[in-house]
Amino acid sequence: MNNQLMFFIFAALILFFSVMTVVTRRILRSAVFLLFVLLATAGIYFMLSYTFLAAVQLTVYAGGIVVLIIFSILLTSHISERASMAGVLQAIFSGLVALVGAGVTIYTIYSYSFKGSGAPAATTNVKAIGNQLVSTGKDGYALPFEVISVLLLAAMIGAIVVARKEPKQD
Repeated sequence: MNNQLMFFIFAALILFFSVMTVVTRRILRSAVFLLFVLLATAGIYFMLSYTFLAAVQLTVYAGGIVVLIIFSILLTSHISERASMAGVLQAIFSGLVALVGAGVTIYTIYSYSFKGSGAPAATTNVKAIGNQLVSTGKDGYALPFEVISVLLLAAMIGAIVVARKEPKQD
């Protein structure tokens, strides 16, 4: 009963701060709300006894990515700057895209056949996880990790170039 209550609290926090991340007009507040979402997600991982995944969630996402986003915001814009309101057509289109995405996600989850409890348990120790993270062979994640890091770097550089203000000429 206690675990179920904690799950509902974390789920409510994730839902609330996710919505606040999207609807707030101040970009710095949006980054802080994203931090709360990532912290609540780590709380769910801790509750499920996935301590390694929770630690990675806290250090990489909540600690690293959000700080990187906040520094990018502070370097490229003014803190008091507000985002413009979306038009009605853009809001309707965004809502439709969100509904389609939710539908595809729900369909995928319900159409996937999950293995029952009779499946053999995989070994999940820190050494096996570490070997998979640096391996380039079968079940290795070195190449996807590097591709994602280059993609994040390109996205950050692109965001800085787009958000950079040109000096005013008199």
